[in-house]
Amino acid sequence: MTAPHIPDPAPAPAGVTVPFRTVLFSMVVLWATYFILTTVRSLVMDFELQFELGWRRLVVTAVGIAFTMVLWLLLRLVDSRPLWIKIFAAIMLAMPIALAIGQINYIVFKDMGVAQEQAYARKYNLNLRRDESGNLLIDVPARPVGPAGEPARAGDKTAGSQSIVIAPAETHADFWRKLLDVALGRYFLLLAWASTYFALLAGVQARAAQRREEQFRSAAKAAELRSLRYQVNPHFLFNTLNSLSALVMTGKVERAEKMIQTISRFYRHSLANEPTADVALRDEFDLQRLYLDIEAVRFPKRLVCVFDLPRDLEDARVPGMILQPLVENSVKYAISAVARPVTIRLAAREEFDRLVITVSDDGPGVPQGANHGFGIGLANVRDRLEARFGPDIGFTSAPVPGGYRTEIRIPLTRNTTRHD
Repeated sequence: MTAPHIPDPAPAPAGVTVPFRTVLFSMVVLWATYFILTTVRSLVMDFELQFELGWRRLVVTAVGIAFTMVLWLLLRLVDSRPLWIKIFAAIMLAMPIALAIGQINYIVFKDMGVAQEQAYARKYNLNLRRDESGNLLIDVPARPVGPAGEPARAGDKTAGSQSIVIAPAETHADFWRKLLDVALGRYFLLLAWASTYFALLAGVQARAAQRREEQFRSAAKAAELRSLRYQVNPHFLFNTLNSLSALVMTGKVERAEKMIQTISRFYRHSLANEPTADVALRDEFDLQRLYLDIEAVRFPKRLVCVFDLPRDLEDARVPGMILQPLVENSVKYAISAVARPVTIRLAAREEFDRLVITVSDDGPGVPQGANHGFGIGLANVRDRLEARFGPDIGFTSAPVPGGYRTEIRIPLTRNTTRHD
């Protein structure tokens, strides 16, 4: 018999990454927070020209989002690398991008210095101006003086006005100092976003790993179900061929021919479904009818069959051929062991949203020395049920007064076919 085919689980994605929509949303939230905080600070500090400052700040925010997008495109190159490489890349790549944002911030707000000075001068009626060297001056009245430099007395005239430097002209060093100050603020802002991105990436990769693990578990579970299902077929075939051989050896040709035809129908029916698929309970009962028809050729007077399947449970789903080992045990250890008629009964019922299936007979129970073969069939059924439903099953098999009874309790599902 060929080995069961195990479906290959989906390969691990070559480049698991955070969806673009999530990345963009994180950038917008970060820079929107920056915009709101700087605007609130500007209002609290009571800066002049709030509208002019606001739209320029909005421009810088949009530029910040665009440059953060550049940072993301660069960080994507190390998505699959170890964390320390990602951190190192973020630290190194964020600095030049922060400097670029700082430079644009300087250009956008450059003319606002003069405008702020003029607005401040108008508000407090001051005379502010800059000289040719760029120094910020304020003109103030000169102190009154008396004749020949004597101390001023009441009524003495002032000697005009004098200019006082209140802010020296910006030097090259001052420019870089201001640029670095702004860039450092943006630098830590970019590092904060990079940390958020790495957290999002770790979550996406963890979910991808979990999906791959579930796929591997599903593949292993399917292999287990196939293996357990395939254990049924050789056992049944061995018993059937022995029975057929006995009929041929005793010259019962017509009964042997009938048995061959029934065997053909049985295998055509049993092999129609995928080994790990659930089948309708109606089909499972029909399959056991075919099997018992085969055995009835051997035991025409001793085998009595009773099937009790309510109409509303015909579409309930069960693992294919799950009842086969139980019915085989009844044939082997009940009918074969006595010379009187023995009734094998298959019944189903619903109890509290659970499907309850019983296979029972009124034979002698479990004869001595039968535990090996008998136990293998029961273990196969239990293992298949646990592989399919997990621990949420009930399975009891024991002698009862007047025979033997096996009961299966599984979740009741209808009208859905499950493939692992």
